[in-house]
Amino acid sequence: MRKLVNTFLIAMALLLVSPIALQAGKEPVKTEKTEVVSGAEAQEEGNDLHQVIKEKISQGGIEFMSIVLICLIIGLIIAVERVITLSMSSSNVKKLMNDVGETLQNKGVEEAKELCRSTKGPIAGIFAQGFNRVDIGMEAVEKSIENYGGAEMGKLEKGLSWISLFIALAPMFGFMGTVIGMIAAFDTIELAEEIQIAQVAGGIKTALLTTVAGLIVAVILQIFYNYIVSKIDAISGEMEDATNDFIDLLIVTKQFDK
Repeated sequence: MRKLVNTFLIAMALLLVSPIALQAGKEPVKTEKTEVVSGAEAQEEGNDLHQVIKEKISQGGIEFMSIVLICLIIGLIIAVERVITLSMSSSNVKKLMNDVGETLQNKGVEEAKELCRSTKGPIAGIFAQGFNRVDIGMEAVEKSIENYGGAEMGKLEKGLSWISLFIALAPMFGFMGTVIGMIAAFDTIELAEEIQIAQVAGGIKTALLTTVAGLIVAVILQIFYNYIVSKIDAISGEMEDATNDFIDLLIVTKQFDK
């Protein structure tokens, strides 16, 4: 399932980037018709947007702008994959507890364990792990749940370090492109016999485009990062509450007295 999600995300990223790449290799086509229908106008507006993006990337310097774009694409792939995975990890804890409690009382530990194994999500996995240690005692159950819960938290937090890395790298490469562009602009001024304001302003604007691009990428990835962290915190809280309810359920059903 995870491989399928990753393949889908990579395909979506290529679809998002390909219009810009295709637009970069196209020359505007002249037509003899002067009448334009509304659908053609909408398509022309979309082409104009792609043209503007292509021009800004070209003006900012393809070397650093491409690196910033790569940071955005890879960061978005990881972020969206995390969002999908965390959404699939969420479960209806109340319903799961009711089903486990009912199965445990009516059919026994083995049936309740099978129910947890057939249910997706880290909470169901924690319950199944706890049922594996019921015969040993409460202390063994708590220890097993604690260890398994830690492993599940590690899986939930997977990829966060990479997203934070791209959040830091994008503006850094943007600033680097700006500094190098400013140096090139001042070199041009130094070699020029006459200083032209338009030439200086154009060089500075071109240099600053990489900074803007890096900051935009960092803002986008930061929004995803904060959402993912909040989602992990919510699942972590659910796991903690569900673990306490699970221990109480085992005590109420007197599983440790058998």
